[in-house]
Amino acid sequence: MKTKDFIYKDTLRKLSKGTFFWKSPSNIALVKYWGKSADQIPKNPSLSFTLDAAASFTQLEYTPIENISHEIAFEVYLDDQKKDGFKPKIATFFKRIEIYVPFITRYRYKIITRNTFPHSSGIASSASGMSALALCVMSMEKALNPSMTDDFFFKKSSFLARLGSGSAARSVKGSVVVWGHHIEIPQSSDLYAVAFPFQIHPVFKNFHDTILLVDKGTKKVSSSLGHQLMNQHPFSEERFKQAHHNMALLSKVLQTGAIKPFIQIVESEALSLHAMMMTADPYFILMQPNTLAIIHKIWAFREQTQATICFTLDAGANVHVLYPEEEKKLIYNFIVTELVPYCENNQYICDRIGEGSKPLNTIDK
Repeated sequence: MKTKDFIYKDTLRKLSKGTFFWKSPSNIALVKYWGKSADQIPKNPSLSFTLDAAASFTQLEYTPIENISHEIAFEVYLDDQKKDGFKPKIATFFKRIEIYVPFITRYRYKIITRNTFPHSSGIASSASGMSALALCVMSMEKALNPSMTDDFFFKKSSFLARLGSGSAARSVKGSVVVWGHHIEIPQSSDLYAVAFPFQIHPVFKNFHDTILLVDKGTKKVSSSLGHQLMNQHPFSEERFKQAHHNMALLSKVLQTGAIKPFIQIVESEALSLHAMMMTADPYFILMQPNTLAIIHKIWAFREQTQATICFTLDAGANVHVLYPEEEKKLIYNFIVTELVPYCENNQYICDRIGEGSKPLNTIDK
């Protein structure tokens, strides 16, 4: 599909006052997206596991207004607290999507959202939050156009979510998701994310992700700034080539169930992401001493036990520990006894591969 295919053209129909609710998950990239062009187009493809427990619950209340306004009026609440600090990012999102959903200028909005995990700590809260908001907007379009197919609904939801936060494109549908064009991934696109098109080996269908909250505070450097720094990065072109290469390798691994190559690719991608941060200008480090301590503990445990365990990192200090259901008892005991003490206030999130977003009847579900 092309960009123009997502432009809503009916200018006559109008909705009465209403509300839509969506739960949308975070995701953890195994092949990392770092660097983007205009309109949130990725410089390299990425592949992610959709999560389940780490999610945003978002309610969009809309009320018709008499006169069309290009300065969309809205309020934002996080955990029942008004958050004007979120308004610039959401205002930018509304401005970017207006051409594709022009009906949004006919309403004012109240956005009520909550996360099951700390905001801005490197667990992709923008991915779950912006995808949930995009799904609410698309529910308005679906109400205006009931004949819309589910396939188009979710593609356009991913398309819109991308304009709010690039990684949000991957949070609409699960469980293994590709965003960004890759020559060996059919139907892959820079405009929206697609489900991994091949049969996934059973070993990867029930993977766990225990998220170790090393630092729950707001990141010192935002992901948006980190992406911008790739524009003049001395190693950016090689990094983009590496991501394409690893996508091809990981695609085969996910189909064949080859565990050792999976571990090597996933950990290499995590360290490559942070290497780009540490060699940017200005350079910065998001890992903390406890991040490194956890990594070394995982490597030692894996060597001693031959357990199927590996780590990945998002753009933050927290560590995602990945392992299959079949080895849950052994590995979970190791996590609780050896790794959790490195977490802030011993806090962690037990998660696993999920199936993607879903509509709700109330925000409390």
